[in-house]
Amino acid sequence: MHLVHIDSIEDMQIAEYTHLTELQLRNRLEPEKGVFIAESPKVITRALDAGVEVKSFLVEEPWLDGMSDTFAFVDAHWGPDIPVYVATPEQLKRITGYRLHRGALSAMKRWTLPSVRELCRDATRIAVMENIVDHTNVGAIMRSAAALNIDAVLLTPSCADPLYRRAARVSMGTVFQVPWTRICDDDKSAWPEHGVEELHDLGFTTAAMALEHDSISMSALVSRLHADPQDPRHIGKLALIFGTEGDGLSHRTIAHADLTVKIAMSHGVDSLNVAASSAVAFWATSGMETE
Repeated sequence: MHLVHIDSIEDMQIAEYTHLTELQLRNRLEPEKGVFIAESPKVITRALDAGVEVKSFLVEEPWLDGMSDTFAFVDAHWGPDIPVYVATPEQLKRITGYRLHRGALSAMKRWTLPSVRELCRDATRIAVMENIVDHTNVGAIMRSAAALNIDAVLLTPSCADPLYRRAARVSMGTVFQVPWTRICDDDKSAWPEHGVEELHDLGFTTAAMALEHDSISMSALVSRLHADPQDPRHIGKLALIFGTEGDGLSHRTIAHADLTVKIAMSHGVDSLNVAASSAVAFWATSGMETE
């Protein structure tokens, strides 16, 4: 690797880490030039394992030796000229705003997202995030999706980016393991009507997670998944739709979905955080047995 010691965080060699916003890094106008920042060795390793191309590293000097295997992997796959910018722990804290538990960042190249049809070709159980804007929730949902065998995740146009630094970190790098893409691209007017129609065309039964007067229970949904395929109630391909923090799913989405589903709760609690409710729904519909 090509080691470059940084004297100041104002050094423009590390501008991607210090001077560009997450939105600027994403570069919607020229996606092929888009970059994201992966934070922590675990996230970086999972990205590399998934074939994501690295542009550079920014590493605390005490962590150089601990990253030697990662650097060797990059040397073998992309050559020895990838820069490793070396900073002090104090410099990295000024850049990130907090003390990193393990001091390593990497600027990585974004990839072209697949179409919904391509992503869901062989999927039978998927999740849709509608306008979820909290990066912690996005990362937590991706982590649950990976742990509980969700085949793919779709994000509506206003949903936060799973590659934003905090989302990827909270996901523990599972954003590189669970297939995901945007539904309706960046056309906010196409969701939910055209998006739900596309899911129906692909054979999915759409289940809106919402507290409505006609919502069915989670157990009723599971029974339909396990019903005989000849039973008209049988669900073969399921799309679980989760709404934004606070307001939940839009009325238009609920109206276009095939079903609304609720999670039974006690002690007068009327709802769960969207990350918690997604984990419950993923586990309940997974068929996984407790050990």
